Amino acid sequence: MGEGSERDIITSIERGFSVLLAFDADLPEPTAAELAAATGLSRPAIRRILLTLQKLGYVAPVGPRWTLTPRVLTIGQHYAATHGIVEVAQPHLMRVAERTGESASLAQLDGIDVVYVARVHLRRVLSLNVDVGTRLPAHATSMGRVLAAHADASVVDRIIEDGLPRLTDRTITDPIEFRDRLHDVRRDGYAIVDSELEVGFLSAAVPVRDATGAVVAALAYSTARGLHTLGDIARDVVPVLQEVADDIGRDLAELPDHARRVRLSARTSFS
Repeated sequence: MGEGSERDIITSIERGFSVLLAFDADLPEPTAAELAAATGLSRPAIRRILLTLQKLGYVAPVGPRWTLTPRVLTIGQHYAATHGIVEVAQPHLMRVAERTGESASLAQLDGIDVVYVARVHLRRVLSLNVDVGTRLPAHATSMGRVLAAHADASVVDRIIEDGLPRLTDRTITDPIEFRDRLHDVRRDGYAIVDSELEVGFLSAAVPVRDATGAVVAALAYSTARGLHTLGDIARDVVPVLQEVADDIGRDLAELPDHARRVRLSARTSFS
């Protein structure tokens, strides 16, 4: 169907999602005024959206504040149920975690961010809480480097146009250097990123390919810099990731066609 034009966009749905996404760690139970400030929408519009979401069962009032209900989790469950890669990958992530003693993740590209779609958590190495659904900037993560390296040129352009924000003193912010690193990823078949997202955070990622050879996800490993060196990871961990990524790809090829859909897509109904 293509992307359509601006006049094809249903503004009320767009606004509804903006309100839902405004609930986060900083605003776990916001007031209508706080949601208006966070989204840029008027208070009357916020009120109508909240009442609609309440009727649908996705938010609930707590005095003058509002909170998400457990029903919002069903949106993520719909994704897992209709994207076979999540179910296929989970036991393989366990293998990575067991063989390396560290956390393992599967991520896909959504715009200029990477989104965790599956994860086995063994050790917390980031100050922020990372779980399924967490979004991180593509330019400063090994998963993002892998996915950007195999994405269309327009995707890389969008990442660069965002400014490559500096998150630590190691973050690559120069567009030419960033493109060079993507070239290295395509040549080497993996990415290792050291302290570019957060100081002391070390991660490695490899591409996961479907039956056609297209890169559909990134398989990643993460650890603390003091526990392992870049050399250790390149020698001991990357081969494990590549082996497991190949196994995930083979399992994907055996899925029925209807279960092999692995691209991120937005649902247009709250039913």
